Amino acid sequence: MLFKKNVIAVFAFLSFAISNAQDFKLGKVSIKELEEKTHPIDSSAVAAVLFNKAKTFFTYTITNGFSINTENTFRIKIYKKEGLKWANYNVSFRVGYENLNPDKLEFTDCVTYNLENGKVIKTKLNNEGSFKTSINKYWKEAAITMPNVKVGSVIEFKYVLKSGNIIEFPDFNFQKDIPVNNSEYTTEIPGFFVYKAIAKRPSELKFDSKITNGYLSFANKYDQMKTESVSFQQASNTYTAINIPALKEEPFVDNIDNYRLSVAHELEKTQFYLEPVKDYSVTWEGVAKTIYEDKDFGKELKERDYIIQDVSRILKNVESKSERLDIIFKFVQNKMNWNNKKGYYTDKGVKQAYIDGVGNTAEINFILMAMLNYVGVVTNPVLLSTIDHGIPIFPNRTIFNYVIASAELDGKQILLDATNKHTTNSILPLFTLNWTGRLIRQDGSSEEIKLEPKLLSKTTTNMLVTIDENGKISGQYRVYGTDYHAFTFREKYAGINQENYLEKLENDLSGIKISDYTIDNSKDYSKPIMENFTFTSDNQCEIIRDKMYINPQLFFAKNKNPFVQEKREFPIYFGYPDQEKFNVIFEIPKGYVVESVPKPIKLQTKDNVASFVFNVEASYNKIQVSIAKESNKLLVSADFYSVLKDFYRQMTDKQSERIVLKKI
Repeated sequence: MLFKKNVIAVFAFLSFAISNAQDFKLGKVSIKELEEKTHPIDSSAVAAVLFNKAKTFFTYTITNGFSINTENTFRIKIYKKEGLKWANYNVSFRVGYENLNPDKLEFTDCVTYNLENGKVIKTKLNNEGSFKTSINKYWKEAAITMPNVKVGSVIEFKYVLKSGNIIEFPDFNFQKDIPVNNSEYTTEIPGFFVYKAIAKRPSELKFDSKITNGYLSFANKYDQMKTESVSFQQASNTYTAINIPALKEEPFVDNIDNYRLSVAHELEKTQFYLEPVKDYSVTWEGVAKTIYEDKDFGKELKERDYIIQDVSRILKNVESKSERLDIIFKFVQNKMNWNNKKGYYTDKGVKQAYIDGVGNTAEINFILMAMLNYVGVVTNPVLLSTIDHGIPIFPNRTIFNYVIASAELDGKQILLDATNKHTTNSILPLFTLNWTGRLIRQDGSSEEIKLEPKLLSKTTTNMLVTIDENGKISGQYRVYGTDYHAFTFREKYAGINQENYLEKLENDLSGIKISDYTIDNSKDYSKPIMENFTFTSDNQCEIIRDKMYINPQLFFAKNKNPFVQEKREFPIYFGYPDQEKFNVIFEIPKGYVVESVPKPIKLQTKDNVASFVFNVEASYNKIQVSIAKESNKLLVSADFYSVLKDFYRQMTDKQSERIVLKKI
């Protein structure tokens, strides 16, 4: 997809001149900055980052080895009351390592500046405004609440993050949810390390690189009284950006952070003093091999003894591989409960998770894979990054945070996730449909797996509607949904009381009154979900003098175009290929005739991305409405926005037209 090339790129380390360079330092807030009432470029901005300057560098001790240190400084201007939330700032840091010391994070130089009677007044943060909380056993959060902040204030602060985890190099975001006037990020990387820099929207960054000399002294490994030293070359890279607009949400976006102006780093290899080269993830094969060699992955996948007895019991006299797959999948899905922890490594191990009936993503899906492989259904893990986690494009271990199963059956690939109680064969949780995954095998081979559903998810709505002479309607409603429509319905309403659900449905459908409600196949996931009910409403027909006006789709009409921006920055995300059909037969009241109905229309975009067919026919005392809409892509490039905008404009305009009945 061309979009990937345009938005994300690996930086080639070439030297460019940096324009507009300024020496930003904390403690030098000007009266001009304090007097400024609105942002000079974006007058709607509630706050703005005047500058954000950061540096990542390495330190070394004989006891702990290398550490990555990041100093990050901010100056933020508050323009409006809504911007006061920027006085609260928090940063997460990791503490739950197995073989490393916890990360350390400290805020310093936290000051609020106000202009009072022409003088700059400084208020420093005290201990009460700085605190740390535990998120879980792996993560903590450091937070500050700046003092004496009001509209017009300028706040400054700095934090330092120190980590012994040289694999997970910190990401840097140039773009925030408010405008950023100036942003600068410098990395100083010793020659012992080779990191690949991956930038999103690289054309908006200026880049400068130079080689400097570095020097380390440390105690001798065998004689602490002696000192050794080593000199090395170091890459000093600086990325700058100016006048960065606020990153604003748009409709139909998968994860806004996928398109945030930023730089990330992936460790490729290391060569420490007097040690051999160690490769990490230069290729996908290297990624697969490294992951499989971890005891919490490959070893756990091989475990079998804990499942044998149950597998023999549930598959007694079952020979068909497709039946075996279905039975095993449903068994694991029902037995195991997900603890909402993502990841592709086990936590307590598959055996203990199986005994407890509770596990993380890896534990549950490893159990599923173990059972399927044991009975002859070849199944391999597929690593993926969930929508909220980012896009896995380049060979990379740390981008993945989830694992599902891929079973081979009759030459077809079936994707499975047993963590969710409502998934079925190749119907995965929506948050996993993030472009592509990576199927990996024990021998180090791997292949890209497209996560986009291949089949249309369909809904078909059928209605029989009677209209009386006062404009009151009554009728029968039936809808059935397949695949992702059925999945999302079951997931959303599985735990809701029917009375509460119907109350919500009546409100969503313009206050209609529902009776005789039934639902079919709510538990049989192999069949479409079906809803049936009787309804009445007295607010769907408008009577003006001797005419009655009716929307052909009644309370299902969609007459607002979701695409209203002049331009679109981000791709359009539909989630899954989708087809919606709507059929209704109206019986018009006695004493009325059809004066006019909307003209038929057929729309189709280029490349068959979307289509819309609308037709209304009148015959005697009946009016038949037939509408079909399809979207055939999961993700569409922003270059296609103008086409989609016009398509939705025509579609919503047509759906706003009315049937007109005239009294005789």
